[in-house]
Amino acid sequence: MIKTHILSVSQFTKEIVNSYILKANEMKICGSLNKYNKILINVFYEPSTRTSCSFQTAAIKLGCNVISITDKYSSVEKGESLEDTIKTLNCYGDAIVLRHPIRGYVQKAATVSKIPIINAGDGNGEHPTQALLDIYTIFLELFKFNLNLNSDSRENIVVTFVGDLKNSRTIHSLIIILALFPKIKFVYVSPQGIEIPTYITNHIDKLSNCEQSTMKLEDAVLITDVLYVTRIQKERFINEEEYLSIINGAENYCIDKKLMEKAKEKMIVMHPLPRLNEISTEIDDDPRAVYFKQVENGVYMRMAILDSIFS
Repeated sequence: MIKTHILSVSQFTKEIVNSYILKANEMKICGSLNKYNKILINVFYEPSTRTSCSFQTAAIKLGCNVISITDKYSSVEKGESLEDTIKTLNCYGDAIVLRHPIRGYVQKAATVSKIPIINAGDGNGEHPTQALLDIYTIFLELFKFNLNLNSDSRENIVVTFVGDLKNSRTIHSLIIILALFPKIKFVYVSPQGIEIPTYITNHIDKLSNCEQSTMKLEDAVLITDVLYVTRIQKERFINEEEYLSIINGAENYCIDKKLMEKAKEKMIVMHPLPRLNEISTEIDDDPRAVYFKQVENGVYMRMAILDSIFS
């Protein structure tokens, strides 16, 4: 496991991912381990419910204390630089969980930090800990369907990504992690203008064990094992007009009961949350809808991450 900064999924090998999956499962079984007298500092320059709370919960379950800071309650409001903020926080804690609206700024913070920095999302770049909890969820849910991610003998797992593929850092990170494993087929479904970035597709093209395609949602759902849905991220658009033009073209991208009738009996629907209208609440009781299980699994995975850093 990684004991220093966690900045990008490019740091992970298949072996590292597997070790985190096993450790997260241990944390799920044990519930809590009051083993560390450490201080975790949560620094969020963008709103967060799940990532912030799950890191706080994970830290508390491990016996740590937590300091939480937002941009409105830090000296950033007075014009302090990111570097000076990080150097100051180094004096108070043992690790920093950092979310920043600008891609690359988490890496920038790591260059001046003497304690581990954990990337909790940087603009439309990456979200590596979300990708770890997502693949843990996929492993748990698909394992009971006898689709072991490590099996070279199984058929392709089809993972379909729906929504704002351009701006979703969770999707960017998850695709790169999943590409470490054999026989994954990626299907992309998005409104025009927010397609998957070419640097992601070019990366996957270099891997001989992965396939990629674009499809219509109603066609993709017929063959999908993992349906990963995201909202259209209003905060990433330059202006309201640009956002509304995308929204108007996204009317046919809702996951509802009628669509799920066409889906496989043994598949799962995921979403990093928050959701808007892209997943109807009418499927929340469908056993294939696992997005709230993702929330729970986030605590176990982040316990595993903090344990690997503090041990």
